[in-house]
Amino acid sequence: MGATQSSAPAAGPSEEHLFPVPLDILEEIFLNLPAQQVVCVCRLVCRQWGQVADIESLWRERCRREGYRLREASRTPKDWRLFYFLCKKRRNLLKNPKGEDKMKNWQILENGGDQWKVEDVLVPHPNETVQQTFVTSYEMCRKSQLIDLWVEGYNSLFMDHFQPAIKISDWYAPRWDCGSEYEIRVELLNRRKKAVRTFAPDTVHFEQWNDHPWNQMTHVFQDYGPGVRYVRFSHGGKDTQFWAGWYGIRVTDSCVEICPAVDA
Repeated sequence: MGATQSSAPAAGPSEEHLFPVPLDILEEIFLNLPAQQVVCVCRLVCRQWGQVADIESLWRERCRREGYRLREASRTPKDWRLFYFLCKKRRNLLKNPKGEDKMKNWQILENGGDQWKVEDVLVPHPNETVQQTFVTSYEMCRKSQLIDLWVEGYNSLFMDHFQPAIKISDWYAPRWDCGSEYEIRVELLNRRKKAVRTFAPDTVHFEQWNDHPWNQMTHVFQDYGPGVRYVRFSHGGKDTQFWAGWYGIRVTDSCVEICPAVDA
C-alpha cells in the first residue's frame, strides 16, 4: 500500500490585501465611526487598518470636525489621538460636588459652630440638577479636595508640554436673612505639593437682608509652566451674626476641569 501524499493548503491572500480599500476612503470611513470603535476594533483587523487608525491626520481631522481647537498654534499636541480623547472626556474632577453623598470625598479643614451640614437648596439653582448644598455655621467652616492629575489620566508629558487651561467654578449663596462670608482658594501644585500658581480672591461679604440668591466664582489657569501634578481646591465660609444652626454661606456645584481645547 503506497503512502498517501497530502498537499499543503494553498496560501490565502496576504494580510495586507484582505480589505483592499484606498487609504483616503478608509480614513473617511473611520472618521464616521465612534472613536472608541476605531481604537478598540478597527485597528486590530489588519496591518493596513491599524496604520490608518494610528495616523496623525485622522485624529487631527477628527478634532477639527468636532470643534476641538488649539488654544495656541505653537503648542501642537505630540499625540493628536490623546488630545482628542482628553477633549472628548473633559469632566469635573471634583468628587461629590453637589452634596449628594453628604460629606464624602471632602477633607474637612475647619468645622466651626455647629459644623458643616448638607441641606436641600432654599432657592432654585440655575442648574436644575442641583438639589443639595453644603451649608456653613456661625464659625469658620472649610473643606478641601486634592486632585491627582496622573490618577485622573493627565500624564506629566502632556501637562508639561501642552499646559492645558485649568478651569475652576464654584457656586455660593447667602441666606437672605443673615449676613455671611464666602472664601475660595485653588492651588496648582508640583510633585512635592508645593504651590506653583494660586487663585485666592478676597473674601466675599454679604449683609443681612441681601438679595443675592446664587453667585458663581470662576477662574482659568493658563501658562502656568511645567511641573503641575496636583490641584488643591478649598472653599468655605461662615455666618457673621453667630446664630446657632446653619445660617452661613451655602456652596455647591463646584468644578475643576482640564480644558485642552478652546471653549466653544
